[in-house]
Amino acid sequence: MPSSSPNQLNPGQSAQKTDTNTTLAELRQIMRQFVHERDWDQFHSPKNLAMSLAIETAELMEHFQWVTVEASRQLTADPSKREAIGEELADVLSYTLALANSLDLDLATIFLDKMSKNARKYPVESSRGKSDRPTP
Repeated sequence: MPSSSPNQLNPGQSAQKTDTNTTLAELRQIMRQFVHERDWDQFHSPKNLAMSLAIETAELMEHFQWVTVEASRQLTADPSKREAIGEELADVLSYTLALANSLDLDLATIFLDKMSKNARKYPVESSRGKSDRPTP
């Protein structure tokens, strides 16, 4: 019988958790518990997780391959495509959480640090509406 913890998802519970009422720490704990219960820690090396993250990202990209920019913005209007894209995005997030757990990286800290660097690298005044990157 699976263990029960406050952060473990049970069938039907996912509908109750949303971005507005679920913390990143809760998602990390759900992922940690999922991996632990299946004894997958032995397979979750940073190398394997990074490779799996790249593979899942490629699977997400497949949904947008060969469509126009405008069509890519409309894909989720089709419920079946929305679900498929959502599942691939969830896989990307799952591996991101597992990799952060494996490396003991605080996602909020590293994300905010990176955004601060990006803000300095791409100031609003010189970057607004431009897609090119500044040369080093």
